Amino acid sequence: MRGNQLAELRHGMYTEPLSESCRRILERGEHALVGVSAGNSYFDQERLTALLEWARRTFAEVDVVYVDTHIDTMLVADGRTPEYAARSARSTVKDVRRRIRRAVERVDPDGLRIRVRALSELQDTPEYREVRRRTDRALLEDAGFAATCEEMVGQVLEHRTGRGAGATTAHWEAGMGYVRAEAPLFVDAPTVFNVPSSMVCYHMNTPISTHLVQPDSTFRVAPGHGHMIVKPSTPDS
Repeated sequence: MRGNQLAELRHGMYTEPLSESCRRILERGEHALVGVSAGNSYFDQERLTALLEWARRTFAEVDVVYVDTHIDTMLVADGRTPEYAARSARSTVKDVRRRIRRAVERVDPDGLRIRVRALSELQDTPEYREVRRRTDRALLEDAGFAATCEEMVGQVLEHRTGRGAGATTAHWEAGMGYVRAEAPLFVDAPTVFNVPSSMVCYHMNTPISTHLVQPDSTFRVAPGHGHMIVKPSTPDS
């Protein structure tokens, strides 16, 4: 267990709200947003099932969103042909959908508590578009938020390509497209999902989540929106 006083074990999972405000949102237990990155080896069947079981027991409603955008553009930036990139992206998304479906069938067989959607589906909703306009504007006008998004892109590229700062312009453009698409979910999930409050649950901290919950940040999460780390009870898992 870490030294953070907000960290504790809940239903067999290590949990760490990123702020006191996030802890209060967790205690409300109204809605959880579980983001799953396609192609991320962390989300194996066992971890994904444990995470969804924990979310079902902790929150009244759970939305699982898997990221299916900008996978092909990153592959094209790697030098792959558009045709190859499209086939590979479809295969990657099909695999993550299968793992999510199996996990949901185990923990919520009646489909009453957990909803599953692709990020591309959310992008068509007026709620998402409203928040996207705010995040895109902040990316242009708020230097702190812009720097944090760039740091996030750097981490995505380092994790995915091993290139980090040496990535090409095409990699950076694809990475920024990926981060911009996800940003509304980090900033205002209550609006996107039409719920009173929402907690973003992820297995690790990220630059953007850390920045958005800081009280001195000029662009912050919306009221009722929180971030937390959730992982198997061994912190190194």
